[in-house]
Amino acid sequence: MRAKHYKDILSSLPDVGWFEAHSENYFADGGQALYYLEQIRSNYPLSLHGVGLSLGSTDPLNMAHLRKLKSLVQRFEPGLVSEHLSWGSISARYLNDLLPLPYTEEALSHVAHRIEQVQDFLGRQMLIENVSSYLQFKQSTLPEWEFLAEIAARSGCGILLDVNNIYVSAVNHQFDPLVYLRAVPAEAVQEIHLAGFDSNGECLIDTHSKPICEDVWTLYRQALAHVGNVPTLIEWDTDIPEFAVLLEEARKAEAMLQEVRHERVA
Repeated sequence: MRAKHYKDILSSLPDVGWFEAHSENYFADGGQALYYLEQIRSNYPLSLHGVGLSLGSTDPLNMAHLRKLKSLVQRFEPGLVSEHLSWGSISARYLNDLLPLPYTEEALSHVAHRIEQVQDFLGRQMLIENVSSYLQFKQSTLPEWEFLAEIAARSGCGILLDVNNIYVSAVNHQFDPLVYLRAVPAEAVQEIHLAGFDSNGECLIDTHSKPICEDVWTLYRQALAHVGNVPTLIEWDTDIPEFAVLLEEARKAEAMLQEVRHERVA
């Protein structure tokens, strides 16, 4: 849900299942953004998706941030609340990126404990999203997919499975995306993200600025075969097109979801 599309959404009330909002965009006490969020929430289910908790950081959890998030959750009662398996702050200085973790036992225990703390504070389960990456830590002792699965098992969180991020990282680090996909506990996955990317030579960059490529659509279909009928979001964060373009991508995802529903019934 982007500011550019607020009026399009409210004037047409499109036939879509739900909308997702970036939590931090609505932390103010008032203003236009909250007004439109309230109007859209009165017509559609809502998911809140955060980018600023820095769950993997060694900084203390930002309690001011968490209080604002809890207030937003209580006000809008979203169906899902999510954050990223990443870090983005050090010594209270924030970076404009979602940075990957070293996949070690130490990091696993640290992040799982912090997720438990956040869930206890919010009084509800969170979903944790896998991020795309361009570098890997030599210290890692676990593959990312095992790390993500164990985070869910230890903390009780759900998983927001970003299929595009799996594909981007698979190309960048030369692993099989199906190995990753099949290692994810299907019962933990409660939401899926799809997006487009740019490329810089042999490196794919997760920009959310393009239509979804055919390889990602193929991987999405395989993801649905693994996890079943899961709510799916189209992300488009830069070079944002007209709302009709996003709606067409959403309808393509919905068609694939319908196919999976019919196959499972049959």
